[in-house]
Amino acid sequence: MEVQEEVSSEEEVKVEELETVEEVDKVEGVEKSEDESIAVPEKQEIPDKPSEVQETREFVLPGDMVGTTEEFISNNNTFKYGGNIYSSATGQVKVNNKTRAISVVPETDIPPMIKNGDIVIGRVNDLRSSVALVEIAMIEGKGEREIVNLQPAAIHVSNVKDSYVKSLDYEFSPFDLVRAKVIDVKAMRLSTSGNNLGVIKAYCSKCNVDMEKQSNNGNKGSNLKCPVCGNIESRKLAANYGNFST
Repeated sequence: MEVQEEVSSEEEVKVEELETVEEVDKVEGVEKSEDESIAVPEKQEIPDKPSEVQETREFVLPGDMVGTTEEFISNNNTFKYGGNIYSSATGQVKVNNKTRAISVVPETDIPPMIKNGDIVIGRVNDLRSSVALVEIAMIEGKGEREIVNLQPAAIHVSNVKDSYVKSLDYEFSPFDLVRAKVIDVKAMRLSTSGNNLGVIKAYCSKCNVDMEKQSNNGNKGSNLKCPVCGNIESRKLAANYGNFST
């Protein structure tokens, strides 16, 4: 009898232990299942604000340097030359800070028309034996407006200045900005003959830096000097070279 009672007691202990283990496993199983069902939310990218991506910079004219190819990627209304990026339009510089693309957004309003007698600002694109080819950028005083009847213009050697012109190479250079008077709107012929007409901004042909007007002891001079390489060049200068407004 005593042996049977001891066996029964041992079986009851084992049953209790077994029930305890099952309860623990059951609880752990529930907790594990709950842990597995918890979804971790994915990290969402916050889009860049337009103001942070697009940066507005200065107002420029055709031929103005807006950056270098090391800093930016040339985009709309710009062109690359000698490692630098220049504006090919009149307008506002825009920089995409994400892609580093730089562009010029043309400023437009009610488009005016060029007429005889207008003073225009343009860029010298090419020199021929007897004419300088000019891309007109604006009518003076209306620089922020697009021009309706815009077309390539020309300055004939006879309309450069009052005195003798040996060669156009001494008067203009590609990328120069000039102030000129429209003398024949149908043929789009311009003249720089006059004290206030001529080159208003020039670049060194060797290093593309803005040229500075040389002092000539108060006399009227046409020589320009590069502040970087010291190169000296000649131009048909406007009286207010380097200091003009649109």
